[in-house]
Amino acid sequence: MGKMKMNSWQWQKKGEPENLVLKESNIPELGKDEILIQNTFIGLNPVDWKLIENGHPDWEINHIPGVDGTGIVIKVGDNMEHLQLGSRVCYHTDLSKAGSFSTHTIVKGNSIMTIPNNLNDAAAAAFPCPSLTAIQAFQKIPSLLNKIVLVSGAGGSVGYFLTQLLLESGAKVYVTAGKLHHQEFLKMGVLKALDYKDKDWKKEMKKSLQGNLFDVVFDMVSGAHAAGLLDLISYYGHMVAIQDRIKENLLSPFTTCVSLHEIALGAFHKYASQQQIAHLMQNGEKLLCKIRTGILKQREFKITTFDSLPQHLAEMKKNNLSTKYLVKI
Repeated sequence: MGKMKMNSWQWQKKGEPENLVLKESNIPELGKDEILIQNTFIGLNPVDWKLIENGHPDWEINHIPGVDGTGIVIKVGDNMEHLQLGSRVCYHTDLSKAGSFSTHTIVKGNSIMTIPNNLNDAAAAAFPCPSLTAIQAFQKIPSLLNKIVLVSGAGGSVGYFLTQLLLESGAKVYVTAGKLHHQEFLKMGVLKALDYKDKDWKKEMKKSLQGNLFDVVFDMVSGAHAAGLLDLISYYGHMVAIQDRIKENLLSPFTTCVSLHEIALGAFHKYASQQQIAHLMQNGEKLLCKIRTGILKQREFKITTFDSLPQHLAEMKKNNLSTKYLVKI
């Protein structure tokens, strides 16, 4: 019997998503702690085109990118025989390994989330990167009930999901996002929605706070943008920079005592303990159930074809779209 084959989009060099090349190759042998997933959908994220453009220290020519996918478990390693073949799962990949831009992906068996019944594969493929990032950011703050919170750049998938988690926790939530999202956020219970591209948005936001400052700011824009929000944070408040880090020397010591938090979902593959990974996957499965029951909503997504994957990555990069693309295998 010949080796199983897979088709995948492979990275050749730093540059545009259109530089990806579609190739057929053998599916590698499984390690003892690994499983083989036959993908049904691939979720595209901004981090995908950013990595293709800039490369990654562990990538060599013909590396398979892609962080999010959904599929069926069709083979398991020796230590993973407790996992049921045919299970529907979604996953976030280790950037140092072959990713999801393929008909088949190998992942660690402890890094998957089982998809609940009555939740379709497309919704599950849209879930891992944005939603696990949101829950990691959310859990940085010990108590959020009645806290005054800003979600900066809430229009994308991470901010949209995080805003719902904050509202569910009883926080008093303010957001910045593109104007087309404002009415939806206000209907959800957000107290104020402004566009951070407007010149005077900070002045208007301060006015709406009636002399208060934010207990917590979650920034989805950039490190530089997050640094510009430090003056909106109260004494002993928190800055959770999701898109980039803030340099500590931007804060004067022994003044407002603002705590700086960084978020790096992909780092869990290398640095998290087995217990932490299990906890993250369990949290993910709970959130998937809340999506299934309609308690939490996802951004609308568009389904496209495997052949057009690079084209849509390029479109995401060019237009900075909040559109969520899913690739159907």
